[in-house]
Amino acid sequence: MSSIREVAKLAGVSPATVSRVMNGTANVNIEKKQRVLKAIDETGFMPNEVARSLYKKSSKIIGVIVPTNENPFFNELVKSIEEEIYLQGYRFMICNSNSDYKKEIDNIRVLTQLNADGMIFMTNHEKAWKEVQNCELPVVVMDRQLEDSGELAYIQSDHYKGGRIAAEHLLECGCKNIVNMRGPQKFSSGRQRFEGYKDVCVKHSIPVQYIESGYDYQDGYRAVEHLIEAYPEVDGIIASNDITAIAAYKYLNQQGYRIPEDIQLIGFDNISLSWQLTPELTTISQPVKEMGALAARLIIDHVEGEKIQKENVFDVQLIQRDTTAVPHSGQDYLIRDRAEQ
Repeated sequence: MSSIREVAKLAGVSPATVSRVMNGTANVNIEKKQRVLKAIDETGFMPNEVARSLYKKSSKIIGVIVPTNENPFFNELVKSIEEEIYLQGYRFMICNSNSDYKKEIDNIRVLTQLNADGMIFMTNHEKAWKEVQNCELPVVVMDRQLEDSGELAYIQSDHYKGGRIAAEHLLECGCKNIVNMRGPQKFSSGRQRFEGYKDVCVKHSIPVQYIESGYDYQDGYRAVEHLIEAYPEVDGIIASNDITAIAAYKYLNQQGYRIPEDIQLIGFDNISLSWQLTPELTTISQPVKEMGALAARLIIDHVEGEKIQKENVFDVQLIQRDTTAVPHSGQDYLIRDRAEQ
């Protein structure tokens, strides 16, 4: 591998001039700059990025820590983050913690040692939040709202509104016995969605009914099995997310229930699978592309000295498809408002 001195000798300039050309730290005569660039091309010189990051306290790397790569929601979110990071001239490092808070803590420390310019953090563990408090890097928290964690900013959708419009939609569909497969209440997303559902129940004087559920497929399958045992008269189900809604549909179909004729079903997230499967899933849509792009821009803007907004809450909307149906005069059901695909 060529050295910076060899490049300088070939170009007929000093090593300091080569460094200035590479780092853009000062103006260099156009003719000299062209000679340096030609010499770099001819020698195949690659700078020592580790040394550069130590000197500049910046590696042009943004890390993303996800709790799992099995949930398509996180995959779609990470894709949008990566696209924006690349467009802005930064590099991307993804760390999958497999929902292990010890791995999350290790990942935070590794990114710090690498002089990463920032970190986008999605966690399922409260224990990892303490590490965020002590983290030297600017941190953007995704899909969660932490309390006093010292994060640079957080991004989430309006989970309360999502829970509310999901319940209102099932009432509009004629459901009388709605059950919520509520997500973990230790997360702000799970709490807020459940609060939205609960407030609709109180407003319409219907019972608040729920089964605890996680966010993965196995959680959904087990939860809906318990749900049917606890609430055999159920006619409407709000799942904790799209993955658990898909699991619920499979179980209900296996048990002979017709969707939406016997039980109507609604998910949350609007992942690609929600409209790729048959029947297509009614869901609450989060603007994943916009959320991911903003997460990347917040860190980059902070690095470049721009003022940023700490609280970032995105709107949600109902996407009605095949698993719910609104009664309509002259027809048994009217399926409407299919998602744009």
